[in-house]
Amino acid sequence: MFDDVNDLYQQVILDHCKQPRNFHEMPQCSCSAQGRNPICGDQLKLFLTLDGDVIKDASFTGSGCCISKASASLLTENVKGKTKADAEKTFEQVREMVTTGKVNGDVGKLAVFAGVHKYPARVKCAILAWHALMSALKGEQQPVSTESE
Repeated sequence: MFDDVNDLYQQVILDHCKQPRNFHEMPQCSCSAQGRNPICGDQLKLFLTLDGDVIKDASFTGSGCCISKASASLLTENVKGKTKADAEKTFEQVREMVTTGKVNGDVGKLAVFAGVHKYPARVKCAILAWHALMSALKGEQQPVSTESE
């Protein structure tokens, strides 16, 4: 049994870090985006398969810290089956959550990142994959960076 909610959150993050879900290239993807966090050294590539406005599949490759990898893993699980608009709404919810600690709406397992706001250097790690998601959905070609976050 976990002593408190923080222990549970740490376990979810560690699980997704050690055994990331959807960690593979997707050669037949509809769109992709690269992201990097120069401060921590996180690098990733996000792959999406779209059917019209719906994200049918998502995967990622790359390397980085545990927060970055867990965030990308949870992102790929979360966005499958969502529309672009729903994914953009979730991005805004996650961004607010990791920068303020406030959880608005039902973000499911993504709530494990609410405590990241207490560690400003880790905010960039947690949000990197989400910026890559927005870049991929917009069809942007330049790699995204967390420098402005």
